[in-house]
Amino acid sequence: MFSNRTNDDPSPLPRPRTSPERPSFKSAPAPAPQASAPADPEAPIGVSVIGNDLTLLGENITIISQNKLQVDGHVRGNVHGRQVTISTCGSVTGRVCAEKIEVRGGVRGSIRAVTVALHETAKVDGDIMHQKLSISEGAAFDGRVRLVKNQAELMPVLDAEAVANQGAQDDGDLGA
Repeated sequence: MFSNRTNDDPSPLPRPRTSPERPSFKSAPAPAPQASAPADPEAPIGVSVIGNDLTLLGENITIISQNKLQVDGHVRGNVHGRQVTISTCGSVTGRVCAEKIEVRGGVRGSIRAVTVALHETAKVDGDIMHQKLSISEGAAFDGRVRLVKNQAELMPVLDAEAVANQGAQDDGDLGA
């Protein structure tokens, strides 16, 4: 399959090698391709994790997850997902939008979700728009709360193109 002769490719990058310690990728079947349509609400939800060793910063950053997102690290930007959990060691400085949001760590910015839960270790400095809100004893919250009757106003935008087009419109203003 591989030979010792040199490749005519001038690329300075090394070629990957197969070793006995590393299983060949051909031994495992490839996963079925994912449809680009919105995720089926009845389908099992995958989990994406922003690890506790990661810090994401920059101008106009928006993280979008079609499924569940767990933030263990630090994000300076907006977070959109179906379900978002900010763990005790995680934090978000920016807007957090999801169908369901659980905060155990810190948020400095607005929160917009159908269901919001601030656990005892949560520290939130910002406004919350919701239909269902629970705040555990010990949670720190400084901001305004608005109960939204129309659930459609709270649904996160999970299409990257739509988020890009939305831009700075609706920065979580509770006066609307």
